[in-house]
Amino acid sequence: MSVDTEARPSGRHAAGPPGSQSTMLRKTGDWARRAPLLPALIFMIVVTQLPFVVTIITSFMDWNAYYPDERGFAGIDNFRRVLTDANTRQAILVTILLTAAVVLISLLLGLGIALLLDRRFRGRGIVRTMMITPFLVVPVAAALLWKHALYNPEYGLFNGLLTWIFGDNAPQPDWISNQPLWSVIFALVWQWTPFMMLILLAGLQSRPLDVIEAAGIDGASQWDIFRYMTLPHLRQYLELSALLGSIYVVQNFDAVFTITSGGLGTANLPYTIYQTFYTAHDYGRASAAGVIVVIGTIIIATFALRSVSSLFKEEGR
Repeated sequence: MSVDTEARPSGRHAAGPPGSQSTMLRKTGDWARRAPLLPALIFMIVVTQLPFVVTIITSFMDWNAYYPDERGFAGIDNFRRVLTDANTRQAILVTILLTAAVVLISLLLGLGIALLLDRRFRGRGIVRTMMITPFLVVPVAAALLWKHALYNPEYGLFNGLLTWIFGDNAPQPDWISNQPLWSVIFALVWQWTPFMMLILLAGLQSRPLDVIEAAGIDGASQWDIFRYMTLPHLRQYLELSALLGSIYVVQNFDAVFTITSGGLGTANLPYTIYQTFYTAHDYGRASAAGVIVVIGTIIIATFALRSVSSLFKEEGR
């Protein structure tokens, strides 16, 4: 009997407690669910993170294709040259002006269109689809459309409208030469206004309608409802739209390259990086400028993620 009682605990110890078995089974199940995602994760790391690591390494090197024998470690000299170069500082200023103008104008137009589309009228679904269309156009195709179909001084639509309204003596300005930066801005505003409109329209449709109806019954005017109820409700949606728009517009290359080819003072930072890399073949300085753009984008994206998380917290209440 004593032998049996001593053998039983050892058998239970060998089998292990039930809690540890369930933990092992749960971990095995978790890995079984995650295993199919590993190829996609590895692919994303190879495609996105490895090139960025190479860019960071190159940004600390003195690497110019015109002088292959002088390649070596440069430390932070490339970053110093990027930040002290007059052309690069001008490109940074143009990038800030371009991004701020496009985002602000797109926000205002998107808010106005969203307020109109929030009302009920016949054909609202078709109008919404048509308003989204500019955002779905390929950026290069949109830039070509504005450059040749609208801005062209000989056969463009804008000068054609001036001739149709004012006759043969109407002025025929060269829009791109006279207003190069605004030509790029308006092309980008046309493409990014639908994006702002979609986010703000989603915010408008999440308003508590019963509270708004109660305010109207109590005698509040439409302006009071918009100022004291709608606009505070849309604050986080406006912040999210501005931050997401800034992330994409600050990296814009297509419109600048296609419409003005970076001339007439419209070269932004992405276009300057392109020129430094493919024209000057200064890979180290171009990589340093690219790292600076990525850092700025990450900073903006951090605020965007905070806005998204706070938005989801409010929706979950």
